Amino acid sequence: MNRKYAVRSVRLCTKDCLCLYVCPTGATDTENSVIDISRCIGCGDCADVCPSGAISMVPFVYPEQQPKVEKVVAAMDTLLKSKAQQERIAAALPGRLAKALEMSNRIMAEDIVRESGYMLPQSGNSRAFLQSLLDEPQPHKFPRDAVETLLELLA
Repeated sequence: MNRKYAVRSVRLCTKDCLCLYVCPTGATDTENSVIDISRCIGCGDCADVCPSGAISMVPFVYPEQQPKVEKVVAAMDTLLKSKAQQERIAAALPGRLAKALEMSNRIMAEDIVRESGYMLPQSGNSRAFLQSLLDEPQPHKFPRDAVETLLELLA
């Protein structure tokens, strides 16, 4: 079984502090909303009693990425291209609704890429995907320098 540790979402934390009373090692601290990983034994008691669901258990080591079936990769690619096309169409339209549609399609495209495993730092696919962005022609405002920086960080 994979060892885990507790992390707290500051946005969700309501400071009800039940986690303080159940942590056997005193790793939880509500003053700074940080859980001391060096003291956390990964029992999950704090996550179980947190009334706001602000504490999650996170593995120290993530599992290896699963190989993808070619048919699934093709379907993901088609869906991603569709979202990118919808984003471009919405970008050409006037008004706040069009701007919302543009951003919505961008977020959905990013979610598709991330959820399919192409944006995980531990994924070899991340490097391949980023390199493909540099190898292919991109729109005028494409952040080429940001992609190059990401590739350097993943090396």
